[in-house]
Amino acid sequence: MNLKTYKAGFAAYLILVFTIFGCKKDPYKGVESNEKSIENFSMGTGFTQIGAAVVDRAAGTVKVKVLVEDNTDFSKVKPVIQQSYRATVSPASGSEVNFLAGNYKYNYTVTAETGESREWEVIVEPFTETILGTYDITGLVLYGGTGPEYGGGAVLSLTSKPWIWPVSDGPQVELDNSITFKLTGVTPTGKTTGTFVNDAGADGKYANFIYTPDPKTDVNKFYRKIPKGEGKWERDYTNDILTLIAADGSSVNCSFLGPGTEDLGNKQTKTIVNNAFAFSLNGNDDWSAIYTDYDKFVKKPRRYWVEVKKRN
Repeated sequence: MNLKTYKAGFAAYLILVFTIFGCKKDPYKGVESNEKSIENFSMGTGFTQIGAAVVDRAAGTVKVKVLVEDNTDFSKVKPVIQQSYRATVSPASGSEVNFLAGNYKYNYTVTAETGESREWEVIVEPFTETILGTYDITGLVLYGGTGPEYGGGAVLSLTSKPWIWPVSDGPQVELDNSITFKLTGVTPTGKTTGTFVNDAGADGKYANFIYTPDPKTDVNKFYRKIPKGEGKWERDYTNDILTLIAADGSSVNCSFLGPGTEDLGNKQTKTIVNNAFAFSLNGNDDWSAIYTDYDKFVKKPRRYWVEVKKRN
């Protein structure tokens, strides 16, 4: 094949390619979209959003939970909005809006390609992390005992029976300790996270939970729930679980409770005056030791509260 023939063949090939692809039709040409939804919504720079926005297409609402911090200003928000394909939104994505003027609500209009429009109400739900601050430990309380239906259960302060604990580092040394919680961020799933410091207080001591009567037993696994020193925390509001993570990576789950009275059954209750960290314990029934301190504190502890009071 000479060069002239090759060039002619190549030119014919290019013409064929352009003809094939040039004649391909746009399947959406001439079809106008009637979609007029907000598909996604975020608060934009400067805001910590708790989880993804909840879009209710039937109701025409979008709900956004936002963490309230020192610098949070809901009067100057530049949201990032994703609307339906080929639709427009007004005010436009990135435009500054004032959520305070409408009591944390703002209306957007989404207009479809066909020209039809729909009003959408965006509702901001301000969220405050309640655990932040410094708390003084005011009490350590146990609910324990085999056979509570037979009178074997009781709610007792750990410091109410000093003779069963070490003299120098029993539970009483915890009562000058303090716990400080700080916020570091929010996970993509909406859990708040931060750091904590469990300070040993003026005496510089943490309790060593040893049951001293015979049989002498180490019960730190039950009562050393709040780690010593520094650690991290994670809070899941969907199931009311606070996770405390020690420096060594070990963790424990609890609930952070406010004032109220907890019904424990069998005519037993626990009243919380300020706040408390509540832990579920998993002791074992011992019918041979029922009604004894050994049974309540060592064998069958059921629930444990670290009572605290927040500093002003």
